[in-house]
Amino acid sequence: MLIDSHVNLHAPQFADDRQAVIDRAREAGIGLMVNISDKVSTFETTYAIAEANADIWATVGTHPHEAKENPSLKAGDLLRLADRPRVVGIGECGLDFHYDLSPRDIQAAVFRQHAIAARETGLPLVVHTREADDVMGDILEEEYAAGPFRLLMHCYTSGPELARRAAALGAWFSVSGIATFKAAQDVRDIIADMPADRIIVETDCPYLAPVPMRGRRNEPAFLPHVLAKLAEIRGWTVAEAEQRTEDAFFALFDRIPRP
Repeated sequence: MLIDSHVNLHAPQFADDRQAVIDRAREAGIGLMVNISDKVSTFETTYAIAEANADIWATVGTHPHEAKENPSLKAGDLLRLADRPRVVGIGECGLDFHYDLSPRDIQAAVFRQHAIAARETGLPLVVHTREADDVMGDILEEEYAAGPFRLLMHCYTSGPELARRAAALGAWFSVSGIATFKAAQDVRDIIADMPADRIIVETDCPYLAPVPMRGRRNEPAFLPHVLAKLAEIRGWTVAEAEQRTEDAFFALFDRIPRP
């Protein structure tokens, strides 16, 4: 089964043809998708897509870009929404010091509340991190020391040291279309060293379309290009990559019944 672990089907880029995008994904063999919450204030829209489709699930959380929207967000706010039957993860949350669209201290405070929610629910924490390697590693280790939780380093493009620190905490890693970009050899080098049983794939659509679709709006139907690149990097057959990523996905997102 092909599984797109990170889609943004609620994004405005899909407003005019969302159902057609979902239909194309199914035709391309995508068996499951996880629609990712980017802010709690729009969670109902994100969740409604999962509620209407048996092969789509959802997360709840606030992206670091949006942390300023609700700087007093508490784990309890997330816990109340995470109780919904089709919520399978906490996030997307984390730190983004590249754009700094929210103040860094607010990003960190909101991120810690997500870690608490992941610990208390047992749901995986979907982590976004960009140009914040040292602070991210420190927060993950501090929060994990307070009580373990599962975590996914989504669309991983950070450095090898943070990858090592996260892997030591048992993190999963997701590979996106960035792995296909010509200038992304550093990303491919890290993918080659990721824990073999903790790698999954994603599109992060509508962003980051893989080669040969680069420059277009991304969609889940393009996931096979990501899987093929992962197989090439790891020296796996495509069938082996599909099986390995499926096994890793269900080990992480264990609220989803495995067909």
